[in-house]
Amino acid sequence: MKQKGESTLLASVLLSSPGPLVLGIALFFGRSSTQIADFVRRTAELSAIVVSWIVFRLIHKDADPDPERKLTLENIANLCVGTAMCLSGAAMLLIAFLSLESEKGNVIPALIIAFLGVVTNSFFWLRYRRLDREQPNTILSVQSRLYLAKSIVDTCVVISLAFVAFAPASLLTGYVDLGGSVVVALYLIISGAGAIRERKKIEAKHT
Repeated sequence: MKQKGESTLLASVLLSSPGPLVLGIALFFGRSSTQIADFVRRTAELSAIVVSWIVFRLIHKDADPDPERKLTLENIANLCVGTAMCLSGAAMLLIAFLSLESEKGNVIPALIIAFLGVVTNSFFWLRYRRLDREQPNTILSVQSRLYLAKSIVDTCVVISLAFVAFAPASLLTGYVDLGGSVVVALYLIISGAGAIRERKKIEAKHT
């Protein structure tokens, strides 16, 4: 279980790493508000996955980890990730409304990344869910919910950027693009609040 969980988390880190880099480069060619929101979202998610991987390794480094140390590490990870995602979501709402009239440019690279994200995130959601069902684990359970949300949001991003790419002159495109940004922002805020609530639930179980 430990080896499967750690290898899955490491695979998540490695596969999530290129996304922010590619989207960051893509911002030089297109500046759709959804594209900017997606870049910040993926960067925040990568940070969350890296923290989860480190915490998982630290907790399972010993065969019999200290319960208090385990609780402290899980609380720190959930609080840091939750706070970062909430702040990113608030920033995205501001960016979305400030960039309503900006030139969108070429969003094809971001569209391709988002489509691949739907496929990859769906795989990891099913993988984490199966591992958590085999042997319940707080970190893997949180990752399962995270990847389910990532899959849903990537689907919204694909729809939004497809409108921008293939129907740029349509009046509907601006609303769809804005809607995609708002969905991403709300996802970040809700996921961040969920991570913070998870920390409080863990604390309650040990008091």
